[in-house]
Amino acid sequence: MRCVVAIRLIAKTAMATALLVAALAVAPASAATPVRPADLQNRDAILRWINDYRSRPDIDAVPALVQRASRLGLFHDQESSGVFVGFLAGVIGCHPARAEGLINKMLPLPAEDQWVIVKAIAYSGLPNWKELLRKVADKLSARRLMVDRYLTGRLPPLNAMALEKTETGSWEKIKGYVHAPTPDGTNALWPTFDSNPDLLDTLWGYYFATGAQSSVNRIIIMLPWSKDRNNVERLTIGNMAKYTLATNAARDADLLALLERSAKTQPAQVKPILDEVIEAAETVDTQRIRKEALFAIDELKRRGPGYKRDVSAWGQIGEGAISLGCIAAAALGQIEFGLPCVLGGALSSAAMRYWSSQ
Repeated sequence: MRCVVAIRLIAKTAMATALLVAALAVAPASAATPVRPADLQNRDAILRWINDYRSRPDIDAVPALVQRASRLGLFHDQESSGVFVGFLAGVIGCHPARAEGLINKMLPLPAEDQWVIVKAIAYSGLPNWKELLRKVADKLSARRLMVDRYLTGRLPPLNAMALEKTETGSWEKIKGYVHAPTPDGTNALWPTFDSNPDLLDTLWGYYFATGAQSSVNRIIIMLPWSKDRNNVERLTIGNMAKYTLATNAARDADLLALLERSAKTQPAQVKPILDEVIEAAETVDTQRIRKEALFAIDELKRRGPGYKRDVSAWGQIGEGAISLGCIAAAALGQIEFGLPCVLGGALSSAAMRYWSSQ
């Protein structure tokens, strides 16, 4: 694991990631006067603080950041909280000796926000994360069932999460998203990367906290989905991965160098797409990737009745059951490609209503 405390090559001038897009022309905090979490007034300010963390790490301020985000209600929607979960998981994972003390300082939290801490511990990558979760479980009493499911293996940690589910028929596919078999033969909720856009945000949050190449590698693996012509979830998430890699790398020299190194060893189905990402980042031509993504999604929308039946079935079992991500929302004209799109999770209700009505 590569943690911020061990980083010596991070360039302060290369830290403007997709958090600081043209749509949000807000100057970063002065390096001479670090911003205190208690002074942050909204979601965008907190995300900028997270973005700047690797260049100016302040681990002691993280608990105050959690409390501030909670008071602002930023944890109320799981689909838009992935970056916070990933960031906290990265901070906890990078400081095993201080992990329990940090978590205790993040608490107490309101019942509706305690899930963030449970997930952050489970996603931290620490070998003893279950022991750590047991130690603080009494302070997370509102999430006893969630804690129990992680401790008993009915919910997976991030590093054990499957990339995608096995393709099945429409009805079996719907049932699979609700209940999937676990190693002990029971049924549980099993998220996968191909059906949960918030997990892409989680990987980015972990990267912002740690600079971990492992997080970027998992995002790179999703790139072939950007060429999928049969599955709207994978097509959308693959294009989200492609767009966010290019946008962040255009503003982060270390990330761009990481992608260039990775491109040398990628398999045939990944390398050409990663080369496109690198070229877009080097030439700062990310709008081309955006336009291609929107065109691909629109093309898939117009295709045969099998696709329409699948999406319509999803619409019937609940608009919040899956999320089509920020690219779909942009295709609807709901949001600009800015910070809320790149890191804000999915706008599932608006997107799902649109797709299921076609």
